[in-house]
Amino acid sequence: MELDIKIQKIIEIIRSKHSLKWKKDQLSDYHENDIADAIPHLSEEEKNTLYKILDKDDFSEVVSYIDDADELIGNLDEEKAADILEEMDSDDAVDILENLDEEKGKSILSKMDKESREDAELILSYDEDEIGRLMTTNFIVINKDDDVSKAMKELIKQSGDNDNISTIFVVDENEKYTGALDLKDLIRARKNSSLQDLFVLNYPSVSANDKISEVYQDIIDYGEDIIPVVDQDNKLIGAITAHDLVEVVGDEMSDDYEKFAALNGNIDLDSTVWTSIKKRAPWLIILLFLGFLVSLFIQTFSVVIASLTTLVFFQSTVLDMAGNSGTQSLAVTVRVLSDPDVDRKMILKLIGKESAVGLINGLLLGVIGFLSSLLYFVIFKVGISSEVSYSLSLSLELAGIIGLSLFASMALSSLIGTLIPVFFFSIKIDPAVASGPLITTVNDLVAVFVYYGLSYLLFISFII
Repeated sequence: MELDIKIQKIIEIIRSKHSLKWKKDQLSDYHENDIADAIPHLSEEEKNTLYKILDKDDFSEVVSYIDDADELIGNLDEEKAADILEEMDSDDAVDILENLDEEKGKSILSKMDKESREDAELILSYDEDEIGRLMTTNFIVINKDDDVSKAMKELIKQSGDNDNISTIFVVDENEKYTGALDLKDLIRARKNSSLQDLFVLNYPSVSANDKISEVYQDIIDYGEDIIPVVDQDNKLIGAITAHDLVEVVGDEMSDDYEKFAALNGNIDLDSTVWTSIKKRAPWLIILLFLGFLVSLFIQTFSVVIASLTTLVFFQSTVLDMAGNSGTQSLAVTVRVLSDPDVDRKMILKLIGKESAVGLINGLLLGVIGFLSSLLYFVIFKVGISSEVSYSLSLSLELAGIIGLSLFASMALSSLIGTLIPVFFFSIKIDPAVASGPLITTVNDLVAVFVYYGLSYLLFISFII
């Protein structure tokens, strides 16, 4: 695959015979992300050259854009690795430390300066599903009793180490979070003005102990670039950025997608063919035999199909709508069951609600299906065996079968889409992993049984 022209240029600069100073000047014209993209194409010797070209501050910026940064950092001398992590945002440094060999990570952490080490240890003290694990210590903070002049001096002083400056947090003399103000408001204010009239008292904050799954939607709804994080005593200890939140939500969606598709574990371009086969094949084999079961059900009603061939035309419609209804209920149920505070009362309420939704949607779609198919039969008069004479009453009966099948199969599929994940949840099996691949096939079985079963019962006089 041909490399991007920018990456090619960066590689050429690193490999050139010019001085390190010249190379650094040339690389300064490129974004850190582009330099990070070039690293996988460098030899170990060329990577060492890059370490010499960039100072630890510049190199730390590049590392923050590398997907497998832990591998790169793990191959460095521990002192150098510690120097680089010190220059990174605390949350990014923690991400790398977490992925290193445990002993290696602890050793590098011990070699970091006191402030950086304490920041990393603070973040690591929170569970992986808590907001505290995502927070950064990269933010600007001023005291509510400062005047504008003193606040500006503090901003300039702190901006050397912190670049999240668009929103400034305000604390009291006990370091308790009080509010926030926009940088533009501070810049436009008069020198001797008090901050009391500038900052927003009710600017939102989150607790470090909050579960990510419970508050991330609220944070997104606020629409702010950065939100303060406080401890149990309302002391300001960190901040969470929109960028970090987007990454987490993206990871959650990717994880949910893999679970719903029955992909156990991460599967990407780096996975071997055999690894991918081992993770997918077991589920596919199970679904194959369930698919055979669906076919056997259809075969059972072959007499009905032979006499009323038009039923086949609408089979996919009934199966698809049942599958869609079941999948919607599954998605809602899995999301509710992911709540750590879910209890029996909530589950019963969910089952009742999804059953009602399935019934109402089934009724609505059943009426639409009845009217649409009736119009089809009246206009085209097709799909009926020569042994069965066409009549308006027959069209009404056929349309009624389709309408009733849509109603019954959608209602049942919604219930199944709720009960199956609840069942797996009750026996301590991840409902997303276990339910996802089964719902579609089980709903096909239900829809086939309902559709052709009703057809057989209502048209038995035509087929015996």
